[in-house]
Amino acid sequence: MTTAKLIPPFTSETARAKVRAAEDAWNSRDADRVVLAYTEDCVWRNRSQFLNGREEIRAFLRGKWERERDYRLVKSLWAFGEDRIAVRFQYEFHDEAGNWHRAYGNELWEFAADGRMARREASINDVDIRADERRFLWSAPGPRPADGPDIPDVR
Repeated sequence: MTTAKLIPPFTSETARAKVRAAEDAWNSRDADRVVLAYTEDCVWRNRSQFLNGREEIRAFLRGKWERERDYRLVKSLWAFGEDRIAVRFQYEFHDEAGNWHRAYGNELWEFAADGRMARREASINDVDIRADERRFLWSAPGPRPADGPDIPDVR
């Protein structure tokens, strides 16, 4: 991984590292850790929810990971600009009843000069999957192994 600071303006190397750092943080399922990557007044759109600031984001994440059990996420850089990054992602989880789901989505990120995310817009769709269709099988919570699965080009 790069030793460069993960702040704008982004290069291909720092944008990829920023995406992987975000993935690793989310896979920790530690809302207190994750919110530190966002500005105090960060604005989110997550599906049809609109959140403002770290405290709303923290509460959202805690609820998410209570409902979405055994959550495992993979992110992939789609595009980047000076202070913006676009990613695609997939994650898998099961609900309280043990039913497995895979979410497919895209995120648009805008960063402050210090490298914290100031804006996040996420569009996400869920599909039901069988347990034997799961792709993301590493021990969790924790980061995806270096040799772990990437997002496939097709379903």
